[in-house]
Amino acid sequence: MSGKSLSNSLNSRRLLVSVHDVAPVFESEIDRLIERVGAACGPLPPALLVVPHHWASSPIVHGSAFAAKLRRWSDAGSEIFVHGWTHRDESDHGGRLDRWRAARMTAGEGEFLGLSREVARERMGAGRDLIEDITGKHVAGFIAPAWLYGDGAHAALKDLDFRLAEDHLRVWNPSTGAVHAKGPVITWATRSRVRLGLSLAAASVLRRALVRARTVRVAVHPGDAHSRAACASIDATLRVLSRGRPPARYADLAPPCQDGAASVRPAVVEPA
Repeated sequence: MSGKSLSNSLNSRRLLVSVHDVAPVFESEIDRLIERVGAACGPLPPALLVVPHHWASSPIVHGSAFAAKLRRWSDAGSEIFVHGWTHRDESDHGGRLDRWRAARMTAGEGEFLGLSREVARERMGAGRDLIEDITGKHVAGFIAPAWLYGDGAHAALKDLDFRLAEDHLRVWNPSTGAVHAKGPVITWATRSRVRLGLSLAAASVLRRALVRARTVRVAVHPGDAHSRAACASIDATLRVLSRGRPPARYADLAPPCQDGAASVRPAVVEPA
């Protein structure tokens, strides 16, 4: 490979870092994770995945101190994604695969895995309206809790014209179907020793296996802030992957809208 080609290859590499489950109940953990990520990745702040009413017990309220902090994070450059409405899965899953995904891939938090198109659209739209009213900016997109989407959620994403969505293996445009990045997201699970051990092993393997990948995604969660092992693994992962791979924004993956205008959104009613 020529020197110019190598330079272009390196410049095209991206590290996308996100902090999940941003909600008042996890405020101290989110502060610590943003600081930790910043120490490894420099001045570009991570993307923030915001839950408007976490588990129906931790709402983000207009005029609150947390709402003001959310706006400051946005003003400082964090991309803000809608991350469900409550993050809690209350659906009765009929299909065998969905029952397995709900039971094995998350602990009752796959909110959008079993929702109908209508309910998914209502919750997505209400979350977007709340966050945009607080930040004064368009959200970057929608990412389902636990990265789990059912048919209703996929249909609702198209209805609401979100520019970006993400799951375990890709980042895509829901309206066009264009895939902007592929590859597994590196993340950690801390709710049991077994899951922690498996996620530590996976992170160790992936940060080496993906070192030449064009786009790498790293996602951290509030529970990680309470685990020394997870924090050490996060630090090591970001240290390895940030070599020759500058932190980037999700928006860098997708071309801007042609006219820069906001899409027209259907009226929504805040879910109960």
